[in-house]
Amino acid sequence: MKQLIKKIIFELGLKLGVYISPRTDYEEIKHLLKKLYPISTDKNLVRMGAKGNGGYLVPNDLDGIEACFSPGVGTVNQFEYDCLNKSIQVFMADYSVDLPKLENNMHFIKKFIGASSYENFITLDDWIDGCNISDDGDLLLQMDIEGFEYENIMSISQRNLQRCRIILVEFHALQFLYNRHQFSMISRVFDKLLQTHTLVHNHPNNCCDVIKYKDIEIPPVMEMTFLRNDRITSKKFATKFPHELDFDSANKQTMVLPKCWYKNK
Repeated sequence: MKQLIKKIIFELGLKLGVYISPRTDYEEIKHLLKKLYPISTDKNLVRMGAKGNGGYLVPNDLDGIEACFSPGVGTVNQFEYDCLNKSIQVFMADYSVDLPKLENNMHFIKKFIGASSYENFITLDDWIDGCNISDDGDLLLQMDIEGFEYENIMSISQRNLQRCRIILVEFHALQFLYNRHQFSMISRVFDKLLQTHTLVHNHPNNCCDVIKYKDIEIPPVMEMTFLRNDRITSKKFATKFPHELDFDSANKQTMVLPKCWYKNK
């Protein structure tokens, strides 16, 4: 009977997209979420990109950023044009599409971004270092690459990571925080980012339902904004969600950031 119950639980977990066993300790997840409480800084948030999927809330600290690196763009969209309007060069990479129509100061390579450079893949470091930009200018990194964000953040050099004044990432498959093995990898990615940057906004993508365990609610897809620590002169915990500039990503019920993801007491 016990084996049958375990089998049913495991199969249910697969349907939900979560490997139930081995489960991450409850307190480990809570500890990670506390480290990811969004911070409100002296830099107000502005919206760049569309009112929906493809748009991000960005700290109003864009002056002097030399270039935006945007892997996984598919085709040119409003976010890239908003960067151009801020006098930021745009570098795009995506092997899955052909050369899009480019404006001045837009650049495109037909490559996927990955942990190593081979065949149709190139690393973030090789991509950044191979572009005709200064060696020390500030960058904006915007990634929506369907789960490959983890390996790319882990593999980017500390030098190039610290060049990124602002980092925008859509994180996928966050329900795997419930799995001990996946939690170890995902938490290391966040720990690496938090060494040099602060999470200043978090918006759940309403494309998928939250997955709940006790009082923990995890949206599988979340859009997170990080600002480099040296750009922050004052800070406090953000407590109001959603932000007035947030918009739904999908034509489904609105999803508000669950309370376990921010300081609410």
